[in-house]
Amino acid sequence: MTLRLHGYWRSSAAYRVRLALGLKGLAYEQVPHDLRTGAQATPDYRALNPQALLPTLEADGLVLTQSPAILEWLDERFPDPPLLPADPDARAVVRAMAAIVACDIHPVNNLRILSALRRDFDAQDVAVSRWIRRWITQGFEALEVMIARHGGGFAYGDTPTVADCHLLPQVYNALRFDLDLAPFPLLAAAAAKLDARVPQAHPDAQPDAP
Repeated sequence: MTLRLHGYWRSSAAYRVRLALGLKGLAYEQVPHDLRTGAQATPDYRALNPQALLPTLEADGLVLTQSPAILEWLDERFPDPPLLPADPDARAVVRAMAAIVACDIHPVNNLRILSALRRDFDAQDVAVSRWIRRWITQGFEALEVMIARHGGGFAYGDTPTVADCHLLPQVYNALRFDLDLAPFPLLAAAAAKLDARVPQAHPDAQPDAP
């Protein structure tokens, strides 16, 4: 199967997919779209992804969007190693951890929201950074508690899951905006462990990184 990932080096949603692909040892082609120039809004890309968002994964004619759905598809099509626990109760916890990032932190901090804050509400950089740290902190506070309950080196248990694939890119974003990770030692350790396992997924390692 030929896999083609449309992304951007600093897109945290694309980073999630790169982590999953790396954990599963899957080869893929990258097609970069520079979010800073609006490259994702071209007619050709909109024909592929009507939302004009990243990432998009092409797989032999199948077009997949939304990183949580892509991660679940990858886990079902390429089940070894699994990124979701076998137990349904454990799967629910892992999905909840991932959703804290995908539903509660990331949507209010992505580029189009930050651009709207600056453009429509005259928010200055100091205020925007404070906004970003506010929502990351609230999510990380909950995740730290959940990792304390369920973690075993990774966010859930002793192997990486889709929760870790969401967590590490959000930690990367947190560090970009000078969020102190000292209150979140278990979270930071889980992210570092995954980063060490899949260094090729890191934004700085991408072909379109400056």
